[in-house]
Amino acid sequence: MTDPRNAITGVLLAGGQSRRMFPDAESGGDKCLRDLAGRPMLAHIIERLRPQVGRLVINANGNPARFSAFGLPVTPDTIDGFVGPLAGVLAGMRWSLVNAGGASHIATVSTDAPFIPSDLVVRLSAAAAARPGSIAIARSAGELHPVIGLWPVALAGDLEQALRDGVRKVLAWTDRHGTEPVDFAFVTMAGREIDPFFNANRPDELEDARRLLLVSGITHG
Repeated sequence: MTDPRNAITGVLLAGGQSRRMFPDAESGGDKCLRDLAGRPMLAHIIERLRPQVGRLVINANGNPARFSAFGLPVTPDTIDGFVGPLAGVLAGMRWSLVNAGGASHIATVSTDAPFIPSDLVVRLSAAAAARPGSIAIARSAGELHPVIGLWPVALAGDLEQALRDGVRKVLAWTDRHGTEPVDFAFVTMAGREIDPFFNANRPDELEDARRLLLVSGITHG
């Protein structure tokens, strides 16, 4: 029997400049490589997403060697100029079309969300299957998380044209094809109710994630 995960390529979106994590750095940095409980934050996200998809690729710009320790392919944006997360989605689509024959979708996650659900992809897939051609987007506490979603790779050409036409807001493009929200409940960690899409965008948020993992007894050294 064909493994349904092979129809989906996981795309780790690390193409941003992370200016809120590195406010004093002129060119930003890689927040996903910051330490979180003894290993890079990206390692936590890979561990959670890898079992849910057929393959993984990192979307990042600049020297790919800085991600070599993860043993994953790295693909840069195909649209120049840091035009936002849709450029990373497009890069993931293009990579999947060339390297993952048979994959119908990509599942994207932001690389500052270390607690993504273990059932993320299966639930996004169920929503997308109920409305073919739509784009399933994660939602929690009534808030959509536009870069955490499931995208048909058949829309790559349409997305590229939209970017070249100046579209930058994710939902402005997904609404053209049908945005399908998928609700996820908060989870309990260290006695607190935590958004499963908790973002470690800033140093204080990263420190909060460290405390959560420490109290939960999750450390690596």
